[in-house]
Amino acid sequence: MIALYSIRSERQFCERLQYDLLFKWFLDLNIMDLAFDASSFSKNKARLLEHQVAREFLTAVVAEARRRKLLSEDHFSVDGTLLEAWASLKSIHPKEGEPMQPGERNPDVDFHGQSRTNDTHCSNTDPEARLARKGTGNEAKLCFAGHVLMENRNGLVVDVTVTRATGTAERDAALDMIDKVPGARRITVGADKGYDTRDFVASCREMNVTPHVAQRKWSIVDERTTRHEGYQLSQRVRKRIEEIWGWVKTVGGGRKLRYKGVERNQLWAELIAAAYNLVRMAKLTVA
Repeated sequence: MIALYSIRSERQFCERLQYDLLFKWFLDLNIMDLAFDASSFSKNKARLLEHQVAREFLTAVVAEARRRKLLSEDHFSVDGTLLEAWASLKSIHPKEGEPMQPGERNPDVDFHGQSRTNDTHCSNTDPEARLARKGTGNEAKLCFAGHVLMENRNGLVVDVTVTRATGTAERDAALDMIDKVPGARRITVGADKGYDTRDFVASCREMNVTPHVAQRKWSIVDERTTRHEGYQLSQRVRKRIEEIWGWVKTVGGGRKLRYKGVERNQLWAELIAAAYNLVRMAKLTVA
């Protein structure tokens, strides 16, 4: 419900649960029942992580979509994005220096004339977050990398992964998700120019995958792939994956992550992906 109704935090959800009859109805609570305490989320998160509840839930939602014949079993698209971490740039300090002391609130920090890189600096708030930027000239922020594998028939999420933001994170995560697609038949995977590299294309072909990757000026993808009509179709359909990221960042609250570390944000991403699929499946069923 936090994702479906764009609730900013677990504490705000509990406050709203106290007076919102819709939320109480959804959770099968009586009108006079008290809302549970926000700390229950923190206490249960360890159990959810240990038993991979979010992953099992997403798998069940994808299985239901497959049962309703809403999934393409042969054609997929992949894309990644930067997700801003729950950490401030002021929390960055040299790895070999003294970190900011706990309790210091909004300290004065002067980084002028200093070179900050992921090799020499890290965040005191979230050490797993890394400095990354969308492109040349853009501001570097503490981020994680999010990756989605989408099926091409109805634009449903098949898999989602959160990793540390590295130069090869998109391609490494994509290959890992592609490798988990069930079946031994040949499939196609659409992607943008960022995936047009020799290693990615060669790895796809070794995995019996046709890489429908957008071409750079000097492209690794040749006419063996681009001459087919299916390649042009994949290039049009793959842009649907931007709708997923748009929903995640606006409705799902993913413009700035709520949790620290890869593991907890992976839990969040799997629940958000399941929520997106449920909303999408409901619309497809009504249509």
